[in-house]
Amino acid sequence: MRVTLRPPALRDWPAFQAAVRRSRALHHPRVAPPGARKKFEAYVRRAISDSHRGFLVVLRRSGEMAGVINPGSIIRGLLQGAHVGYYAFAPHAGKGRMREGRQLVLKYAFQKLGLHRLEANIQPGNQRSLRRARRCGFVREGFSRRYLKVGGRWRNHERCASLAEDLRRSSA
Repeated sequence: MRVTLRPPALRDWPAFQAAVRRSRALHHPRVAPPGARKKFEAYVRRAISDSHRGFLVVLRRSGEMAGVINPGSIIRGLLQGAHVGYYAFAPHAGKGRMREGRQLVLKYAFQKLGLHRLEANIQPGNQRSLRRARRCGFVREGFSRRYLKVGGRWRNHERCASLAEDLRRSSA
């Protein structure tokens, strides 16, 4: 693996801010990363809470941030599931680094957190992300109208999920 995962820390703000700035064209209009210091501080706190985890996908050799993967809205009890959101930073998009990071997050979520289900909701026009989710074992389950508010607008999303047994089968 060329990448590793680690939770964000307050000391990451300057590098994170620079990555967000150089990735604006890549993210707009699908993703709105925390671009202000206060929002980043809130993200860091949320990244280690009971209901959320946040990970920076970091290149092993250089320590540079390749992207972010966030399992959130963790629900225990009968569901044992979470939603997962992710985005790459320029110039790392399309180089397989986020795929490696997603595989690490799936293992963490299913093996360490004991979750049964991870759900990714992806805007229909984002074909690259839909293809990447499928390559990581996510299966399309449906379509959610006006599901999430992104960039100030309610947007439709394709609903995809991966189950713990999917990971066990692919590892066998």
